[in-house]
Amino acid sequence: MSFNIDLFERAPVVGIMRHFEKNVIRKILPIYEKVGFTTVEITLNTKNAPELIKEFSIRHPNLNIGAGTVCNMKDLDTATNAGASFIVSPIFSEELIKECIEREIAVFPGALTPTEIYNAHILGATAIKVFPATNLGAKYIQDILAPLDNIKLIAVGGVSIDNIKSFFNNGCYAVGMGGALFPRKIIKEFSKEKLKKHFQSIFNEIIY
Repeated sequence: MSFNIDLFERAPVVGIMRHFEKNVIRKILPIYEKVGFTTVEITLNTKNAPELIKEFSIRHPNLNIGAGTVCNMKDLDTATNAGASFIVSPIFSEELIKECIEREIAVFPGALTPTEIYNAHILGATAIKVFPATNLGAKYIQDILAPLDNIKLIAVGGVSIDNIKSFFNNGCYAVGMGGALFPRKIIKEFSKEKLKKHFQSIFNEIIY
């Protein structure tokens, strides 16, 4: 399935699912989608990740379902064979970016320094994952975009309901959220209303 960029830009948040069981994802995604989120990354270091990507791409055709923690060609083959609509990597790999472009699949490579970010951009990355953004914070995004203002940046690492607005206010194209978006405590309790309220509170913070 191809990446729907218009859908993504309606709710520019990549929900990062790492180490979730199939039955848990089955419960979460209908609520997640109903609130208005559009994009989910299932990391390849999750048990049975290819199976999960394949199943939920079919179950939720109106969601972008991608693969995360893609670091090499073997990972890329695994992800594309499973039907991932986009690729996310924690690292900058010229080979990986070029191969994604060759295969016409959206790619969000990881980068941190201005040089890595610029190189990923000129290679044709769909957007660049600034990782880890935790310690540098939203101001770092603003600093990067001062000279490189035509580059789409996705902040990942430490993004929460408390700072998501600041990342968008400082120029982020999108953000990636894991535990702050999918809190284990609420998910373990599994109250539909609590989970919906939690998702809605974050969705309300998104700046379009």
